[in-house]
Amino acid sequence: MIKLRLYKERDLDSLYAISLATGASGGDASALHEDGRIVGQIYSAPYAKFCPETCFVATDNEGVAGYIVGTVDTRAFEEKLRRVWWPGLRTIYPAPNDTPAAEWTPDQRRCHMIHFPKETPEDVVTHYPSHVHMNLLPRAQGQGIGPALLELWITVARNHGATAVHVGSNSRNARAYGFWQSRGFEPLASQPPAEGNGTVWLGRQLENPQSARTAPR
Repeated sequence: MIKLRLYKERDLDSLYAISLATGASGGDASALHEDGRIVGQIYSAPYAKFCPETCFVATDNEGVAGYIVGTVDTRAFEEKLRRVWWPGLRTIYPAPNDTPAAEWTPDQRRCHMIHFPKETPEDVVTHYPSHVHMNLLPRAQGQGIGPALLELWITVARNHGATAVHVGSNSRNARAYGFWQSRGFEPLASQPPAEGNGTVWLGRQLENPQSARTAPR
């Protein structure tokens, strides 16, 4: 039986593991990366560090099977990354300066992201200030867990002042792109779909916070 609950510190290793297991356009990236934590260092762990109040996990009898993480204020979150998170990681992960970009390994590409992170486009953040990331292991997919996690996140985020949320979807992950559209996220006209392995931006206005519920613990 699947249960949804607020993230706890003991779940951090599971966030790293799930980030890796879904890090290849939704598929398992464990064969691509020598460092099993590097994907999570970018896409899940910083949210657990700085925004635990808007991080949730789905658990079953085998443990944590999925998560949703995000932040109400994207720009404030990115500022924390600049000041605190990325500098610490740069002491662990050197930039691949001595290797041509065309020859970078998957780990080196992630290292480059840590040293030269890209900010969310201004017109995306202006209209959709909050954002989320969500990943489920295969055993948790196709059971309605994704929609349940998302609506739980939205309920809590509204209590924290969120009014609109965006998501960056990998253009090669058709399943994820279809999911976000099915949940009311619309492609942003100002950010045309990327070709190849790029990010497609989608946004959703949130409902009236009067209907917000309290998150389970």
